[in-house]
Amino acid sequence: MAGAGFTWVRDGVDQAQAEACLAAAAQPGQFVLVMLDGAGERIPLTIADVDRAAGTFTLVIQAVGKTTRQMQAQCHPGTSLFAVMGPLGQPTQTNDAESIVCVGGGLGVAPVFPHLRESHARGAHVIGIIGFRTRDLVFWEDRFRAHCDELVVCTDDGSVGFHGLVSQALEQTLATHPRVDHVVAIGPPRMMQACADVTRPFAVPTTVSLNPIMVDGTGMCGGCRVRVGDDTRFACVDGPDFDGHLVDFDELLLRLGRFRTEERDALERWERHRCRMPERDAWAGEVEVNAQAAPAEGLRP
Repeated sequence: MAGAGFTWVRDGVDQAQAEACLAAAAQPGQFVLVMLDGAGERIPLTIADVDRAAGTFTLVIQAVGKTTRQMQAQCHPGTSLFAVMGPLGQPTQTNDAESIVCVGGGLGVAPVFPHLRESHARGAHVIGIIGFRTRDLVFWEDRFRAHCDELVVCTDDGSVGFHGLVSQALEQTLATHPRVDHVVAIGPPRMMQACADVTRPFAVPTTVSLNPIMVDGTGMCGGCRVRVGDDTRFACVDGPDFDGHLVDFDELLLRLGRFRTEERDALERWERHRCRMPERDAWAGEVEVNAQAAPAEGLRP
């Protein structure tokens, strides 16, 4: 993978740019597998934005585990990623929706953006609902406003916009917009489950994007299997998008916690050796990965 330029967006948010030919093929809902180095794990990241003219794509990464914290410490302007594989998964299918609500919670805000932008470009009425814990964590609001007919910004503490959860804002939206054809919800599993519960009595088709444990990304390992209705599906090849009314979220959460002890141990081992690595400012937000050999402008020192 060519050099990546990591740029500062806001406190806790980086952007990175790197060369990739997959930008031309990427569609909303698809993802890539990223390896920071040859000895590292593969992490699945949903494609958050694509600029086909520039040949670039955008990823959003939160530094919470060993690998993402390692990226925080090691990724600087010009950094090379060992491997990026994709685009993988099935694109989201909402082409017939004349009115669509796109709901993003936390880091789910970024991957819901391509759905919203594409729907708006083909003439659909687009309502965006994006949620954050507090005002200081809000990002990409300007991007959403540029492609939304209506936008609701939610914060858990009421510091800006709607005071409450995105699922509560969604319920109010459906009550006042009886002609909504489709809802796309991306975020933490419980948030997506809550959105699916809200839309069920309204009989509005609801798509959720699942991010289970994944290894090879081609359906061979079976690690990403999820229960959807009466069927077992593989998120990497059958998804990551599924009918939110059929997903077994309780089973999904159990599987997501299967390796929690190993993940904690890996992070602790890495933290013990962190003193050998270059120090950077605290980073706990989104990373935008594009594809240019040259570093982007506006780099934070």
